[in-house]
Amino acid sequence: MARGPDPEAFFARLKAATPEPEGELDYVNPYTLLVAVVLSAQATDASVNKATEELFKTVDTPEKMVALGEAKLKNRIKTIGLYNTKAKNVIALSKLLIERHSGEVPKDRDALQALPGVGRKTANVVLNIAFGEPTIAVDTHVFRVGNRTGLAPGSTPDEVEAGLLRKVPDAYRRHAHHWLILHGRYVCTARLPDCPRCVVRDLCRFKEKTA
Repeated sequence: MARGPDPEAFFARLKAATPEPEGELDYVNPYTLLVAVVLSAQATDASVNKATEELFKTVDTPEKMVALGEAKLKNRIKTIGLYNTKAKNVIALSKLLIERHSGEVPKDRDALQALPGVGRKTANVVLNIAFGEPTIAVDTHVFRVGNRTGLAPGSTPDEVEAGLLRKVPDAYRRHAHHWLILHGRYVCTARLPDCPRCVVRDLCRFKEKTA
């Protein structure tokens, strides 16, 4: 099996291009971040931001979300895919945050994953962005870049995450998944990667580079 690119050089270049990467979901506190990430499943960040722009101005705690209710929440997020299931999960997780965590978002992966609609990726995003934990959330972009470049090949998101956790140098760990998401979203795109604009082109193991 071909050896993957040097992680130190790979992330040094991504950092040089974007020194302080940030997630693209809008939020006002850890709770609204959690809600936004749950809503973003199989939806674009832009569509979620559009739906939550007005919502988060008045509904920014679990208590306020429960008071809003599932029916009204559905109406506020109906432009987002799977909004019926997502509204049900958001109300349910809000109730559990109140019952189990005094209305606060827990800084614990297991506690987060025990909430409705929250999987490992969502928990990792919240731990990383809200609490500064050096987690790596593997979405479709990170999965593609990890495999395509040879940096962290894997047949499942968990395998790619494990590979990245082994390879990403500590100095780059906190922002690693942001760099990979942005790279996959804007350069190493699914249908046609923009290899001429890629800062890690010569390190990448992808054989069918675009001219």
